[in-house]
Amino acid sequence: MPADEYHAWLRREGRIVIVGASLAGLRAAETLRAEGFTGSLTLVGDEPYEPYDRPPFSKAVLLGKASPDRTELPRRRELDATWRLGVAATGLDMTARRVRLADGDTVPYDRLLIATGVRARPWPNEAEAALDGVFALRTRDDAVGLHRRLAASPRRVLVIGAGFTGSEIASACRERGIEVTVAERAGAPLVGALGGVIGAVAADLQRENGVDLRTGVTVTALEGDAAGRVRAARLSDGDVVEADVVVVSLGAIRNTDWLAGSGLGAGPRGIACDAGCRAFDFRGIVTDDVYAAGDVARSPNALFNYQFLALEHWGNAVAQAETAAHNMISASADRRPHMDVPAFWSSQFGVNVKSVGVPSLGDQVMITQGSLAERRFTAVYGHEGRVIAAVSFDHARWLEFYQRLIETGAPFPVDFPTVDRRPEGATPVPADFPDPSLPTHGPTVTLSGYSPSDRQLVFTPAHS
Repeated sequence: MPADEYHAWLRREGRIVIVGASLAGLRAAETLRAEGFTGSLTLVGDEPYEPYDRPPFSKAVLLGKASPDRTELPRRRELDATWRLGVAATGLDMTARRVRLADGDTVPYDRLLIATGVRARPWPNEAEAALDGVFALRTRDDAVGLHRRLAASPRRVLVIGAGFTGSEIASACRERGIEVTVAERAGAPLVGALGGVIGAVAADLQRENGVDLRTGVTVTALEGDAAGRVRAARLSDGDVVEADVVVVSLGAIRNTDWLAGSGLGAGPRGIACDAGCRAFDFRGIVTDDVYAAGDVARSPNALFNYQFLALEHWGNAVAQAETAAHNMISASADRRPHMDVPAFWSSQFGVNVKSVGVPSLGDQVMITQGSLAERRFTAVYGHEGRVIAAVSFDHARWLEFYQRLIETGAPFPVDFPTVDRRPEGATPVPADFPDPSLPTHGPTVTLSGYSPSDRQLVFTPAHS
């Protein structure tokens, strides 16, 4: 068989394995079938459940409006796939093109998509983490346990970390009438994702809704009683907070441990891949049979100075999975880059927070519509003289407009009159993001890797 015919056969009728049976894995599998892949398709997942939706866990599920075991993702089409659920991938042999599983089995592939996502960062003290009443919130089992405990009306909940998930958990507690304390290392909630200017608004919102918000502190220890139930937490400022439920919301760890020694360019920041979702090996050479998508992937985005972005966003997982699947079965000339503008949303304390772009890349922010004081506004972020992101609190109607400005590299500051423009937004101010070298809770975008704007070496052609 000629080489071109062989590669065409591989693309359409070979063996594709997807490691990670969650949102990105499912949408990739559906895209493969929709675009004509007729070969063998296997999905590997470490949980025993079919793909389910995670965002409802910190919203509707904790409020008792949805059951944690009824959040399955809708299927777009029949997959005709082999499901290997409840068994984790433990290794990758790129030479033999095989994935090793925890049960001792191996799964051969011609093309591999890695969509293993992230897991919740655990409480660092294992004995304290094992106390009854200490939870994380990432998996379906996590949601079942925390939902049951909140339904029992605890006296007080302590949330460690005021990122989006931690803030949504605190909001759900208050809506259920449960007393809640939030401990945050930074100066305000959401600062890792939105900066200090918007974080100050989030702090006021929490306190006005009855949250005992403690900022600039860390939890140094969790304490339990003789029966092994959590009872209190010690803070770095010397205070002791009594609580019978503790939710650890310290961000996420990318699931790349199983790739150690595989030869892929994978580590704590995720799997490095090109704009077409092809993974790099440890030498920085792009592969053509291993792809990555979703929370575990980090890839350059042309809209953001080719900065490598690792995104923990629902929409990004879908869009990147669809791009990866398309490219896996397409000839080189038909492949496309993943260039979507990131977007996310959150609902907390009665306010809908929505964003487009990468706020954490911004160095300045201006309030272009509405008012911070009224907590109904749109904020626009700038970086190197161009619009890089926009965030709204109960004011989302302008986001589509700002997305177009991001896509076209529009200049910052923005300058145009609108009926709801307020004087407070006339001048940009520092966005007040924390030092990226210091840990904060809850950034949803990780900036890493080489940016072409950092020109350290210049090569000039030789002249004869």
